[in-house]
Amino acid sequence: MTKRDYYEILNISRNASDDEIKKSYRQMALKYHPDRNPGDSECEENFKEASEAYEVLRDSQKRELYDRYGHDGLKNSGFSGFSGFEDIFSSFGDIFEDFFGMGGLGGRRRNRSSARRGSDLRYDLEITLKDAAFGLEKDIEVKKNIACSTCNGSGAEPGTQAQTCATCHGQGRVMQQQGFFNVATTCPRCRGTGTTIASPCKKCRGTGKTLETKTLKVKIPPGVETGMKLKLTNEGEPGERSGPQGDLYVFLHVAEDSFFQRHNNDIVCQIPISFSQAALGAEIEVPTLYGTEKLRIPKGIQSGDLLSIRDKGIAHLNGRGRGDQIVQVLVKTPGKLTRKQEELFRQLAELDQESDEDKKGFIQNLFN
Repeated sequence: MTKRDYYEILNISRNASDDEIKKSYRQMALKYHPDRNPGDSECEENFKEASEAYEVLRDSQKRELYDRYGHDGLKNSGFSGFSGFEDIFSSFGDIFEDFFGMGGLGGRRRNRSSARRGSDLRYDLEITLKDAAFGLEKDIEVKKNIACSTCNGSGAEPGTQAQTCATCHGQGRVMQQQGFFNVATTCPRCRGTGTTIASPCKKCRGTGKTLETKTLKVKIPPGVETGMKLKLTNEGEPGERSGPQGDLYVFLHVAEDSFFQRHNNDIVCQIPISFSQAALGAEIEVPTLYGTEKLRIPKGIQSGDLLSIRDKGIAHLNGRGRGDQIVQVLVKTPGKLTRKQEELFRQLAELDQESDEDKKGFIQNLFN
């Protein structure tokens, strides 16, 4: 199915400010919220669509990627949208609290202490310029908390289970009177969980989590740049009380290359040539990211001039074509000459001197 334009979905201009983007999303989320439109599949789809648009346009990096390459660029960078409503509510909880207060709508978020999304994690990955050009699959090792294998994340010793907190009766909050007001505070006994554990799991000591190293496979698409990030859904911290897992964000850093430089999707390099090659022209072999290529040097080229080799640059993230390789030629002055070379250069200098005499006459005529 063809995706709609995110700016069109939120009914904003392409140069809309962050405040305008948030304001538009708030209006649409309030209009299409599933608790306000129970059983209406069209409203649910509009709600998901608006939430995905807001997730992209509120993030400066995702927005720049979308503006340059559209939906294909986001897909190739690893962005896959939301897994469901709970993922949306966890990501934009502050917005929905502004709408509906602490209680939520239709009971969807009435008991906020019952389930909580796990924290997102960050991993910084350095890759080479060639990796960025061609893409790769790479295994990374991440230290993270995972659900305890002994108690399956419950925190209770196998054969036992958590009990409903006798103080808050499972609500996770208790009411306290302060003057004329009743104020809800986190239950001091269960610390907001709504349950207590009489026999904690020995392996995780009742936390329901253990710290372990996990090997993950990261697929890096061709054309990435420093600062881009890839999202590995559900590879973050485990959620609290059966809440959804967080995500892992892999931030990419492209190391500088000793020979090639990158400018957008073009590759730039400098190649030395001799005086004779510059004067007479030549055909030379030039290194590229894809192997060596033959390059024709035209007669009379000057030091610093640029030549181009088509389609030997970096692939576009949208998968459509590649940049070019730009070659800057540098005419190299020989440091040592053989006797024969020196003799030939002297002959050339005499010819140049005759040419200089013609130039002097031309200059004198200008001032006479």
